[in-house]
Amino acid sequence: MSRFATGVAVVTARAPDGTRHGMTVNSFTSVSLDPPLLLVCLTTGARSTEAVTGAGRFAVSFLSARQQHIALRFARRGEDHFAGLPADDGEHSLPVVPGALAHLVCDVDRHLVAGDHVVVVGRVREMCDRPGEPLAFFGGRFTEVALQHEEAPLWSF
Repeated sequence: MSRFATGVAVVTARAPDGTRHGMTVNSFTSVSLDPPLLLVCLTTGARSTEAVTGAGRFAVSFLSARQQHIALRFARRGEDHFAGLPADDGEHSLPVVPGALAHLVCDVDRHLVAGDHVVVVGRVREMCDRPGEPLAFFGGRFTEVALQHEEAPLWSF
C-alpha cells in the first residue's frame, strides 16, 4: 500500500467526558456527494476512535504542506496531542487544526470493525477551506504534491 500516494489528515473528536482526542490518518475517502459522506479508518481500541464512536461526531482537518510536525504529533500514541497547541473548537464546535487546508465537521453515520481498524462513515455537516498546498504521504514518508502543468504522454513512466 506504500506505493499509493495519499493526503494526510487529522481526525479529532470531543469524548463524552469533554476531553479532546485526535489521530493522524491517511486512509480517507469521499464516499458520496448526495448525501455528502466520507470514510475514515481508525485504529481499533485507540482513545480517538472511542471518542469518535462514543460522541457520534468528529472533525477532519486536511493538513497543509507545512504541517508535517502536526501529523507527527497526532501520530504518537498515548499522548495529549492538544497539550500546548493553540487549537480551540472555535466556530466548528469540535477541535480542529488551525491553518489546515480544510475542516469537515461530521456526524457518525455508521461504523464497523474491519481487521485492526474501525471503518467510520461520516455525514458532512459543515465545511470550510482555504488555498494552499497539501501534505502528502508516499513510500512511508511525507512528500509534497507537484502540480502538473503539461499533459503527460499516454502510459508514460
